[in-house]
This record gives sequence, C-alpha cells and structure tokens, in this order.
Amino acid sequence: MKRLLLTLNIIIFATCYAFSQFTLRTDIKGLRNNKGKIMIQLYDESQKVLVQNIEDITDDGGTFFFRDLKPGKYAIRFYHDENMNRVLDTNLVGKPTEGYGFSNNVTARFSMPLFNKWLFDLNENKTITINTVY
Repeated sequence: MKRLLLTLNIIIFATCYAFSQFTLRTDIKGLRNNKGKIMIQLYDESQKVLVQNIEDITDDGGTFFFRDLKPGKYAIRFYHDENMNRVLDTNLVGKPTEGYGFSNNVTARFSMPLFNKWLFDLNENKTITINTVY
C-alpha cells in the first residue's frame, strides 16, 4: 500500500511539474543612451525563436517579461537598435557598432558565441540580468 501511495504521489508531482508555467523577467542594463529601441529574442533549446519583441528603452535599459513558459532550457539575445533600422549595425570588419548581449552574459570574441553557452535552465519563476556589450 505504501508503495502504491508513493507511486501515485510521484505521478501527480511529475504531472503538475510538466504542466507548470513560469515567468522569466529579463533586465537589460548598460545601454549608452535611451535612443531607439531594444530588439529582444527568446529561443528554446532547439534554437527556435519563441518570442521576438521590439521594446522602448527606459533608464538606459529595459525590463521584459516572458510569461507562460514551460520548464526547460532557454536562451536570449538582444541588440540596441539606436537608429531604428531593425538591423544590428556593424563596422567594415563586422564588429557591431550598436550594443548587444546574450543570456548568461556570454561575450562574443570574433563571431557570435556558441548557442549552448547562452542556454539556461528555467524550472521556476526567474529573473536574469544581461549587460550590454559595445
């Protein structure tokens, strides 16, 4: 009987967890000004874009909420579209001239960082902070 109750409890807990939905708060910090917009993308672990938003800037940054997310691995990237042309502008050698950032504050050296470096686990409501790189 104890084994049956334990098994039922595990099944109920697993089912509740599988259908849980969480909120991810993302704080973008360190923009050099309040010009333009922030373009932000949320990815699932298969590199599929789940959400793409263009948002206003306040106090040299922004706060974004992604709601109703299932437990799993996610990744975020953003850029500061200062001139509002909907493109991350670069110089002649390809280095971005507008601010950008990735979840886990992964930095790019000579190319975009590996996707698996931006991934993070979401298994509860969570707040992450991403610092802008120029």
